[in-house]
Amino acid sequence: MLRALVVTASLLLSSLAVAVEYINIKPLNQVVSAKVGPVEGDVLQVPFISWGGDIAVIHANGNNLSTQANSIVAQQGLKLRLTREDDFAKQVQHYLKGDSPFLRGTIGMLNMAMDVISKDAKTKPIVIYKLTDSAGGDALVVKSGIKTVKDLRGKTVVLQAYGPHVDYLSRILADAGLTFKDINVRWVKDLTGTDNSPMAAFYEKDIDAAFVIIPDALALTAGGNVGTGAEDSVKGAKILLSTKTADTVIADVYAVRSDFFKQHRDVVEKFARSLLLGQESMSNIVKQRTADSKAYEQMMRAAAKGLLDSEQALADAEGMYQDARHVGYDGNVKFFENNAYPRRFVVIVKESQQGLQQVGLLQQQQEIAQARWDYDKLKKGLSQVNVAEAPKFDESKVAALVTQKQQQGNLDQGELFSFEVFFKPNQKTFSAELYEDAFKKVMDLASTYGGAIITIEGHSDPMNYLRKRKASASRMVLGRIKQAARNLSLSRAQEVRDNIIDFAKNKGVSLDPSQFAVVGHGISAPKTGVCGADPCVPKTEKQWRSNMRVQFRILQVEAESSVFRPL
Repeated sequence: MLRALVVTASLLLSSLAVAVEYINIKPLNQVVSAKVGPVEGDVLQVPFISWGGDIAVIHANGNNLSTQANSIVAQQGLKLRLTREDDFAKQVQHYLKGDSPFLRGTIGMLNMAMDVISKDAKTKPIVIYKLTDSAGGDALVVKSGIKTVKDLRGKTVVLQAYGPHVDYLSRILADAGLTFKDINVRWVKDLTGTDNSPMAAFYEKDIDAAFVIIPDALALTAGGNVGTGAEDSVKGAKILLSTKTADTVIADVYAVRSDFFKQHRDVVEKFARSLLLGQESMSNIVKQRTADSKAYEQMMRAAAKGLLDSEQALADAEGMYQDARHVGYDGNVKFFENNAYPRRFVVIVKESQQGLQQVGLLQQQQEIAQARWDYDKLKKGLSQVNVAEAPKFDESKVAALVTQKQQQGNLDQGELFSFEVFFKPNQKTFSAELYEDAFKKVMDLASTYGGAIITIEGHSDPMNYLRKRKASASRMVLGRIKQAARNLSLSRAQEVRDNIIDFAKNKGVSLDPSQFAVVGHGISAPKTGVCGADPCVPKTEKQWRSNMRVQFRILQVEAESSVFRPL
């Protein structure tokens, strides 16, 4: 799974000339067949993949594929042989045969293998560690005319078979009220760098969208803007959504065979602890790279060699590091232990399995076991524990951006999803008791799309204004009514925002206040429309009540570098 390789110009040019070979995807239990064997030997074979999160694995092993003396892994009393395996089907074969007790992939990739690895009780997986979330390395690129996820209805989308993007597509479809039945899916063998990759397929006229790694996305969209058709870009192509916005959709994990876990729990725990220490050490080296450039260069050269086969590929290795959010101790505790966290392990497993069932890659939903470590024991010796999360956005610049969009009447530009809640006449409070379902939905969306702005937009009933206008009230009076309506709608939006944040806090979930922007539309954008310069007169009670609403809008703002603060 090469999620961060830079595609060479020669490959790109060849992809334009050669027809893409699409495949009929089959469940992995029809692709992988291997006899279950025992795990033997003193040196453990551990797979890794070409992804920024795996830099920590190589670093913990002594910046080498074989465990080095005095490395973090060696200090835990372990000997590992790291092997890069980006073909997940081959990983599964090695796992079944006993070549390695471990699997390394995303939650979605693990779920794709469940039908085959759960046949034998010995090879049922136990998830032991979360390495990263994809936080910018993966993107959905679309052609002109597709402005929101809902616009994918009836369109043809291409993605890699058995790769990391099936869950990604499944989740955003669900949030847009769509399923796989609403789109046409085309599958390709490879993720990048060949004539049979999503990027190569995107050049074909009948492909409307593709899930690609970020270097491919930048090439297709003229550097992340809008494709001009020059060089490798496609005219009108743009990034609709990347994991910089949808930053908890793709979770990278390690799992281990049940039989090995039962027989060698202490060894697996030491491996998990090595990963924790490795991530913390890696993070410290990155922070101190100016003061200690030698340690940083040594780590990154080892990463470049292990992930990209060349010590000289330092810039690519650094890019891979930035594309991943390395979750460490706090992230693992939240993922596995916090039963209120919307993006916890059991939720993502179920979400992934539902999507895979839709495309026939999983027969039935089933639970996946987790190690259930004693995290108080695991945290001994760690310094990066209970670290407060920094705001992701500059609140003043977010407010300025949203105000500008409101004034220009283009708040819907960059919209990914939206939904509304309604209130009664003269209502000023919005309690969790009345709006619990809506609050839970916002909490989930905020946790899933942590790189998006969520606007909370209040609207007011225009009837008082319309009655006064009918009674020939003065322009001054009408102006005051409009301003009062704006003030009221803004206070309602603020009330909703504060209550959502408090609701989440009471559930044990910390939302980032900088992610939310409140807007008071007043009577300027009624559901019943505008007739001339004023709101249209509602003709029914239903139309009248439709104007009393609060709208939630999830906006993609990745391009607004002054607003978004990358982690």
